[in-house]
Amino acid sequence: MRKALAAIQSAAAPDELEALRVRLLGRKGEVTAQLKALGSLPAAERPAAGKAVNRIKKELSAAIAERRRALNECLLDADLSAGGIDASLPGRGVLPGSEHPISRTLRRVRTILAGAGFSARSGPEIEDEFHNFTALNMPGNHPARDMHDTFYLPSGMLLRTHTSPVQIRSMLAEGAPLKIISSGRVFRRDSDQTHTPVFHQVEGLAVDEGVSLANLKSLLHEFAERFFERKVQVRFRASYFPFTEPSAEMDVRWEDGGWLEILGCGMVHPQVLRSGGLDPERYTGYAFGMGVERMAMLRYGVRDIRRLFGNDVRFLGQFAP
Repeated sequence: MRKALAAIQSAAAPDELEALRVRLLGRKGEVTAQLKALGSLPAAERPAAGKAVNRIKKELSAAIAERRRALNECLLDADLSAGGIDASLPGRGVLPGSEHPISRTLRRVRTILAGAGFSARSGPEIEDEFHNFTALNMPGNHPARDMHDTFYLPSGMLLRTHTSPVQIRSMLAEGAPLKIISSGRVFRRDSDQTHTPVFHQVEGLAVDEGVSLANLKSLLHEFAERFFERKVQVRFRASYFPFTEPSAEMDVRWEDGGWLEILGCGMVHPQVLRSGGLDPERYTGYAFGMGVERMAMLRYGVRDIRRLFGNDVRFLGQFAP
């Protein structure tokens, strides 16, 4: 025991100390051999012998750990003395975080629309079929209700497929006039280079007496210019949405001369106004909706939507302030 402790204290380098540890405590080491030999002793002698061997093993382990710490300190002191480490240099510090491009885009959209007089509303992500489909003029046989598009829950409820149910809830709760935006996560059975099962939407609704399609077109043109921070040329193409009539998709002319669709819009369908408790003979309204991920991809030049959810710090670091 004394010889072993002396050898440990005289070890001059970490590799020499490690060789000692293996010789004494390794699988084929001297102390390990003594532990294996306990089985050959008479039963009466085994407890005392085992206790003694374990005490030796514990003391040797502690001595090796202490010597390793001392050797490491010596090596550090030698590096410092040799100038290998300049302790006067400032630390690396903590790099600043960055706002996620989806959060940044969502905040930008909300800020622009708030400046146009829209106030924010929210609603549940778990919806019923009335608010998600029926009240939005989608009959029972509408394709959007199919299982391949919608996540249904065992209770009969579903994960909302758009933020439009917030519009119904707001009309029922507040009546008209109404000028709101709703934003948040929505869920659909879709996944590829440009789609994910979970994504974010922003939808706007304005209902009052005398609201016209011209009001909608003027608002969205100004929104596009403020969002992309440049003069843009837009066009409205006739489309179909069950909750608006007439309906359109708005395109923006891109730098390469092509047209890119950025959102859908239209005048609120009279049946949707009735579902919201409003008289379509008195009130008219417009609605529009856009995917936040798509807007982020267009603004920041991202080609694959999966980059937005990959948590790659090299990618996200580009959005640091």
